[in-house]
Amino acid sequence: MHTYDEDLALWIDAQIQLLLEHRFAELDVDNLVAELDGMKKQYEHELDSRLTVLIMHLLKCQYQKDYPQNKWRSTLIEQRYRLARLLKTSPSTRKLVPKYAAECYPIARRRAAEETGLDEDVFPHNLPYSIEQLLDQDFMP
Repeated sequence: MHTYDEDLALWIDAQIQLLLEHRFAELDVDNLVAELDGMKKQYEHELDSRLTVLIMHLLKCQYQKDYPQNKWRSTLIEQRYRLARLLKTSPSTRKLVPKYAAECYPIARRRAAEETGLDEDVFPHNLPYSIEQLLDQDFMP
């Protein structure tokens, strides 16, 4: 049998086969738990990343008046689409949206300032959008 450290893909195949054959005593439980925990963290990381980009572009749309708003629209559509898919695949992740949106706001604000050349103080100190607005495909500030 292939070990976790030798070849991850073959190890996964072996674990699947053991599960299908109900050979539970032979499972590599410690590494299975670590992989499942990693999968969960990957969902959370994706949620954080997509919210950061979405909020940054909403800020740019709202505060960079000398730049055409429709230039950011494609990114807003893409991020909201990806967020919707993530939340559909893992509905329990939805409860994390308010927490992650609030936590990622400072970096989204800073990145928006950097990319627009505007002073960071131009942007609100706290997240100015509701969760409904963030996830609403049609919301534009």
